[in-house]
This record gives sequence, C-alpha cells and structure tokens, in this order.
Amino acid sequence: MIVEIRIEHAHSLKDRRQVVRSLREKLKNGFNVSVAEMDEAVTWQSATLGVAAISGSRDYLAGLMRQVEEASVRIAAGLGAEATVSWDFLETGP
Repeated sequence: MIVEIRIEHAHSLKDRRQVVRSLREKLKNGFNVSVAEMDEAVTWQSATLGVAAISGSRDYLAGLMRQVEEASVRIAAGLGAEATVSWDFLETGP
C-alpha cells in the first residue's frame, strides 16, 4: 500500500516529522503492519509511506488493508493532513 500525505500546514521539517511519525506509529500499532517512509524529506508539505502485510489468506489481507486505508485517511485528517491511498496484492507461490 502507498499512502501519499499532503501536509498543508507544515512550515518546517519538524511539523512534517510530527505528522509522519504519528501516522506511522498508529498504523503499526493498530494493525500490526510494516510501515516505512519511502521518500526523503524533500518538501515539508508532503510524504509517502509504504505499508506492507503478509497473510496466507487473501480475504483476511484484503479486509485488513481496507481497514488500514480507512484509518490512514481518518488519522491523517485528524492530524490536519490529507492522505491518498493506493494498493494492490502481490501473490507468490504455486
């Protein structure tokens, strides 16, 4: 999953870090997913997070990722930011 964040109110790297760190921690702790920042802090007003999860059940994973998507948008809004989310499955195996 890719979460693109727009932080209009950020006027410093500190403002940006506060939003990114809070969103990242809430997703990791709330959903037991891996979350990493995917870009360098080039601008103060945007960030991109990658979210990953692994499961043997496609249905479980789809439900989990829908919940993470909804939470990302909700949490970002609560932090004064806007999140745009896109995701897809990677399948491996026989």
